[in-house]
Amino acid sequence: MTEKILENFSIAQICESGQCFRMEEMQDGRYRVIAGNRYLELEQQGKVVRFDCSEVEYQNFWRHYFDIETDYGAIAAQINPNDRYLTAAVQTAWGVRILNQDLWEMIVTFLISQQNNIVRIRRCIKNICEAYGETKTASNGVSYYAFPTPQALAGLEEDDLMACNLGYRSKYVVRAAKAVSSGEVDLAWIGSLNYQKARTELLKLFGVGEKVADCICLFALHHLDAFPVDTHIRQVMEQHYKRGFPNRRYKGIRGIMQQYIFYYELHESEK
Repeated sequence: MTEKILENFSIAQICESGQCFRMEEMQDGRYRVIAGNRYLELEQQGKVVRFDCSEVEYQNFWRHYFDIETDYGAIAAQINPNDRYLTAAVQTAWGVRILNQDLWEMIVTFLISQQNNIVRIRRCIKNICEAYGETKTASNGVSYYAFPTPQALAGLEEDDLMACNLGYRSKYVVRAAKAVSSGEVDLAWIGSLNYQKARTELLKLFGVGEKVADCICLFALHHLDAFPVDTHIRQVMEQHYKRGFPNRRYKGIRGIMQQYIFYYELHESEK
């Protein structure tokens, strides 16, 4: 067990922010997350967060995964105090952080996310992991499934993932797997590119549009200037930013602003 006191961190908000679909609440305020082939359970009481892993594993992987090194308080302080909407958004979504997730996993995840809702996305990801992911055992004895590798999916027919409830998205994922497995798409190279160049390369993948490319850039490559625009964000722009979002003010952190807005809209819609 590794215990940390963290500011501007809420595991509940991160879980519900729509960027990770293999994180879930268990019971009694405990959460579990599967990242690639790693498994973690954690819990939070106020600012105290307990990670069910060694200090070494926390420092080597989870610290970076949860973006602990970034000062989100300083980022929130940059919000224009006269912007009532964004101020309200960050007051609600104060504990959201941008995760550092695996590029391949995010490509598949956001290909699946198109014209889909969070509950169904979670189910689709769960289905393909159970069908094609390697079975693992965590240090506490829990059995789980790693995220399937490109090679595990590359031999499938384009419609095979319909059995996992992917529908028409099946061909997107299978074609992406074939492209990565064959070397036609080099994930390490894409990971080395700046935001605009990485986005351009991702748009070459079958089924990847602008919103999906920006989600991948933000949640996998940590390009914090990426600003995915979906229906929720478009409606906010039309209602609160008729002259356009203040991109210049938030240059380099626009993606964090997007997450504050997205979480706020999801939260408010439940009222």
